Amino acid sequence: MRHLLVLLLLLLAMPRAWAQHLSEGSGPHPHGHEALMDDVVLVPHARPPLVTGEVTTRRFKILHTAAATVAAKELAAQIESVRDSFGLILGRDWPGVTEVRLGVGREEFEALALPGGRPPGWAVALAYPAHQIILLDALSLHAPDGQQTLRHELAHVALGQLARGWPRWFQEGVAQNVTGERFSLTHYSALFRAVTQERVFHFEDLSSAWPDLPADVEIAYAQSAAFVAHLSARYGPQAMGQLVDGVRAGEPFETSFGKAFHTSLDVEEAGWREGLAARYGWLPLTTSSALLWLTASVLCVAAYVRRRRQKEVRLAEMAAQEAADEAALRLMLVAQQQAAESASATPGAPAPSQEVEVYWQGAPSEPEQPEAAPHAESSSGEFAMGPEHDGEPAKMEGDGAKARAPKPTLH
Repeated sequence: MRHLLVLLLLLLAMPRAWAQHLSEGSGPHPHGHEALMDDVVLVPHARPPLVTGEVTTRRFKILHTAAATVAAKELAAQIESVRDSFGLILGRDWPGVTEVRLGVGREEFEALALPGGRPPGWAVALAYPAHQIILLDALSLHAPDGQQTLRHELAHVALGQLARGWPRWFQEGVAQNVTGERFSLTHYSALFRAVTQERVFHFEDLSSAWPDLPADVEIAYAQSAAFVAHLSARYGPQAMGQLVDGVRAGEPFETSFGKAFHTSLDVEEAGWREGLAARYGWLPLTTSSALLWLTASVLCVAAYVRRRRQKEVRLAEMAAQEAADEAALRLMLVAQQQAAESASATPGAPAPSQEVEVYWQGAPSEPEQPEAAPHAESSSGEFAMGPEHDGEPAKMEGDGAKARAPKPTLH
């Protein structure tokens, strides 16, 4: 029970711990593997010498090194479907063919970069939206967050190709919705902290700048993803496409926002903020089905632990009772043996009775006798009796054995 409570506390404290590690330089930020170079004018040069092959699809060109040949083919099989998912949120597809440069390892990753656009040491992916180029380390594609990294960089390229002048919160919100990061426990816990501590930012403060404190960065990412998801779910991809068209035509973002959604950004934000407590406050924690399942799981674990302890106590009691019975039996045997020894050592005392084993051998066998002669009638009319009716048999001399008289013969 205590271990489960500690685990829940650790999960809630995870975003803060990550933010502290980021501020100390001891760990990466959840978005710290991707880099964006959108404010630097670069001139793409010819194909890098390290490139040994090219895989093309309908809307992508993948340049790869020799070590990344297999990874390039795997990426080509899935990247078109990834790009199609952007239309579900933005309602528009960006024009042209996007170039992806794929290498293996840090050395090849940096060698494929544009001149003057060397990637930071912590990045495994880099986007050049103005040039529609993405730089990837093939090893990152097989990491647990490899698909998120790819989608995040494509989101930056998409927005950069569709229009200019996007606010920072909108870019990050779209990228996280495309990657599916808004469903993570990190985002939920960050918004929970923001709501309970009343630290939700206004989006006008997130248009061009980003917070300095790592804990506030978590909140900025989470609320940007949540607000873009709110706009997409409420107004649909058609309205989002109108927003993209307005910004592409050169209108300010707030103006295009009002035309596409028929409301102002401030009014829509105020309505969204009012519903945050119902979605990320204490109330959903006490009424959500997830909490019910968690409570049921905790109760099951507690019942199991209680039952196991009762079983252990019962087994201990049975073991103690058995040990006591064995000790009492040994004491009784020792007492009987001592009594027998003292009785045998006392003069004149009757000897202890000894058990005599008796074996049944059956009834004593009688000596076999010859068959008696039948009764016969004499000439005088009297019956002659057999030898068994005679007097006592004569005693034989010698060993004293008895012998019978000779039988009479009939004529």
